Amino acid sequence: MVFALRQQLAAEFFGTFALVFTGTGAIVINSLTGGAVTHPGIACTFGLVVMALCYALGDVSGCHLNPAVSVALVAAGRFSLSRLLPFVAVQCAGAVAASLCLRLLFPAADSLGGTLPRGSALQSLLLEFLLTWLLMFVILNVSVASAVKQHFAGVAVGAVVGLEAMFAGPISGASMNPARSLGPALVSGQLQSLWIYLLAPTAGAMFAVWTLQLVRGSNPSSESC
Repeated sequence: MVFALRQQLAAEFFGTFALVFTGTGAIVINSLTGGAVTHPGIACTFGLVVMALCYALGDVSGCHLNPAVSVALVAAGRFSLSRLLPFVAVQCAGAVAASLCLRLLFPAADSLGGTLPRGSALQSLLLEFLLTWLLMFVILNVSVASAVKQHFAGVAVGAVVGLEAMFAGPISGASMNPARSLGPALVSGQLQSLWIYLLAPTAGAMFAVWTLQLVRGSNPSSESC
């Protein structure tokens, strides 16, 4: 079934809302409750919600939920350039809406689960580049070819998100997603490091497209998670 553009945009808005609300919500609740969620719990929250959304929305919009993913899919020839700006716009709007909801629910929260470097800006820049490269490389490889790969694509993508959040979250925040970082930054007013999380994930996702060409030599057409 082919879905209309408005349906695809609605899926991307609500999907990104769900991702940011649950993921950064876990960070906020963990902070306000003295660590009740725990760091592994936060990582699992991000991974599980991405996995669930891939299966829920993958057939509607491809379940990008991430401007860097949409940009890279255009570069890989798997997504229409004409749909790029509308997709990115609703992804960012969904992230901002989620952060506004968290602000209403938890007015005492400071950064609203935003991503801030623990060390130097360069360290987080490089880390976010590599994290997004790996995530996008997996997305590009599991969303095509055999039906078995496509069936388990949501599990693979969700697992990578959870894995990377688990080990890299304490250093860079493991954003891998400009919209995920943009929402909390705008609503909390903490914009000082936002450029890292806009630039590095986009560059990392683009690098994954080049890597795929080296490994496979061609880009089979697909838009799904």
